[in-house]
Amino acid sequence: MAADESNIPDDVELEQEPTLSWEPVSGDPGPEAASGRLEGVFAWALTIEGGRQTGLTYVLGPGNTVAGRGGECAIFLADITVSREHARFSVDATGLSMSDLGSTNGTYVNGIRHDAGMLAEGDLLMIGKFHLRVSKGNG
Repeated sequence: MAADESNIPDDVELEQEPTLSWEPVSGDPGPEAASGRLEGVFAWALTIEGGRQTGLTYVLGPGNTVAGRGGECAIFLADITVSREHARFSVDATGLSMSDLGSTNGTYVNGIRHDAGMLAEGDLLMIGKFHLRVSKGNG
């Protein structure tokens, strides 16, 4: 099992980022939500389904939001299966779109790996080991 960076002694130099490769089980879309609808005045949100951050919801405002395990990411997903800057979400007049940022393990939408595309209410994203449900609000 790979160690995260906090366990690496200061005198050890890394030749590459310590990211663990992980492939999702084919055909396993994860937990299913009834509707993907959350109450509130916002346009879009991502809710973590499963794991230690279950129920945590990230509301996406207009513009770009980056998800990853890097400390600067607005959507912080603390696991070595997630790249430092894994995916970018963009909210504009056309809706919610996603772009993978060249991550090691890819970004999956409803069980299929995608580099980029539009997202819809109820879609299930997999970023590393995290399952995130796309929700649409009343905004």
